Amino acid sequence: MRTLILSDLHANVEATEAVLRAARGLGYDRTFVLGDLAGYGADPGAVVAAVRALPGLRIVRGNHDKIVADLEPMEGFNDQARAAAEWTRRALAPDLVAWIRELPRGPIPAAPGVILSHGSPADEDAYLLHTGEARRAFDQGPFDLCFFGHTHLPGVFVEEGGRIQWSAARGDRVDVPLAPGRRCLVNPGSVGQPRDRDPRAAFAVYDDVARLISIVRVPYAIASARSKIQEAGLPPWLGDRLLLGV
Repeated sequence: MRTLILSDLHANVEATEAVLRAARGLGYDRTFVLGDLAGYGADPGAVVAAVRALPGLRIVRGNHDKIVADLEPMEGFNDQARAAAEWTRRALAPDLVAWIRELPRGPIPAAPGVILSHGSPADEDAYLLHTGEARRAFDQGPFDLCFFGHTHLPGVFVEEGGRIQWSAARGDRVDVPLAPGRRCLVNPGSVGQPRDRDPRAAFAVYDDVARLISIVRVPYAIASARSKIQEAGLPPWLGDRLLLGV
């Protein structure tokens, strides 16, 4: 079975549509979504609608989703993120806010030996950036494979023989083989707001028969997404950063 992995869409419908077109070309049977459908971008309703229509959907909430659904206060958000969350609350239809409010907290099981989390499986809001944080994540349970997001940085932490190594995923496509005896924490990167200085949208496809994960980058209409952010009165930097992938 082939699974599409999406994370951190951030209300960017241009990036979401480009990813879904590319994913259809690769083929997939079900979808895992790792949270943060909302926040930053100007098309939260369209992105939520697109995600709800995906086949075999398994999904966890992200920190921006929680804020938009008024499940947590905005303390800790910077001024731009707070402004985007407040705008999104006004822009989203009540039924979509209600749907976001019911998204499950990660980690959740998605398949035998596979779990989904927005941040670390140790804490849904914790960033997995370093091997020490990865060690705490691996210590959370007996999973073989965890898909996570939140950092917007595509790549994989591999645990083998008690050692942990991070490999960033750079380029048009990076294939990650899943070998026996290895445990992996895999970040597919961000669909809607990449932060690894590659502005292209990122996603992954997991083939559980071939035991292979492919992390893929695709271009999208960044200028259009940026213009919509400006026209909506959202903080301009939220659009400008899309040009740089930061």
